[in-house]
Amino acid sequence: MAAYGLYTHIASNKFRSMLLLAGLFLLIYVLVFAGALVAEALMHSDKSVDYYLMSASRDLLAAFPYATIVAVLWIVIAYFFHQNMIDAVTGGESVTRQQQPRLYNLLENLCISRGIPMPKLKVMDSPALNAFAAGLNRRQYSITVTSGLLQALNDREIEAVLGHELTHIRNGDVQLMVVAVIIAGVVGFFGELFFRMFTNLSWNSSGSGWSSSSSSSSSSSSSDRDSKGAGGAIIAVIIAVVLMLLAWLLSQVVKLALSRSRELLADAGSVELTKNPDAMITALRKIENRGELPGATSAVMELCVDNPREGFADLFATHPSVDARVKALVQFAGGHDPGPMALPDTADEPDEPEESATGQLQPPVPRGPWNDASEPAGVPGTRPGPPEGPWGPHR
Repeated sequence: MAAYGLYTHIASNKFRSMLLLAGLFLLIYVLVFAGALVAEALMHSDKSVDYYLMSASRDLLAAFPYATIVAVLWIVIAYFFHQNMIDAVTGGESVTRQQQPRLYNLLENLCISRGIPMPKLKVMDSPALNAFAAGLNRRQYSITVTSGLLQALNDREIEAVLGHELTHIRNGDVQLMVVAVIIAGVVGFFGELFFRMFTNLSWNSSGSGWSSSSSSSSSSSSSDRDSKGAGGAIIAVIIAVVLMLLAWLLSQVVKLALSRSRELLADAGSVELTKNPDAMITALRKIENRGELPGATSAVMELCVDNPREGFADLFATHPSVDARVKALVQFAGGHDPGPMALPDTADEPDEPEESATGQLQPPVPRGPWNDASEPAGVPGTRPGPPEGPWGPHR
């Protein structure tokens, strides 16, 4: 479904979400059929390929209700607990206005200015510079930011990032991305389960069939089995492996349904909310190549403002490059690109107040052409201190 504007983009996201959910069931049935082929090859190692295919088809029909129940159950669990799963991976924790007044007020002001329901606010302790939104309905929507982002960005830049995530929620991108995470999780779980089973099995060179890697060799009488049957079992297993790889590949292609234009639209939505394209540009430049979340799965990284993990030859990349996004903001929003930016050095931060001998905090001595912070003011032999007034030295 092509999208030519904001409303068609939202409708397209809803259509793709339903299509991806239908694809989830199809992928599970493919995996069940592949598992049935392997099981038939294990139990009957001297049959033809046609026998294995027919038997696996009957097994799929028998397992069809159970596979459907598993798929529905997984969707229900993901619907209610996907945020808990994401928090378990990222370590995000909900915060209140008292805990994060700066961040909370910035998000609340954006929501009030456009009449957008206030999502939950979460912070994860990580030096990475990133943020993401999650949720499938208004009661579940949340925005998570890293502690590194709060330290590296100023208020205008943080506001721009929050506007970016609010636009994802408003445009319906979040639901589509969460559905993709669900599909990737299902296929990854079953794929790993089957491949772990393969690692514990080996084909006997005598042609007697499959056996556990720890079991002893078959008896010599079984070595006279029909070589055609042995070949049929091998072909059946090869077909099963190809189907599993195909299911995995399709789960990766699901990422292509996450149109890269969603990030460009979210950047534009942030500018529309904040009226400050330069803030979005400088935020992207600071986040660039600094958003890697250690331990986070690829599915979680696809939710983030920037995903530094690129696919093979950029084929499976879910985000446009920062350069492309900045170029669009400069061209269509009138912003100014400062180029790649280095984060501010902590050594350049203003001095902390010093404590005097009386136990009172003294303000730091300002740096300037007439004063040097290395020389205490008002001490003989040094530069003159601040002038004294009629009530004593100015504090």
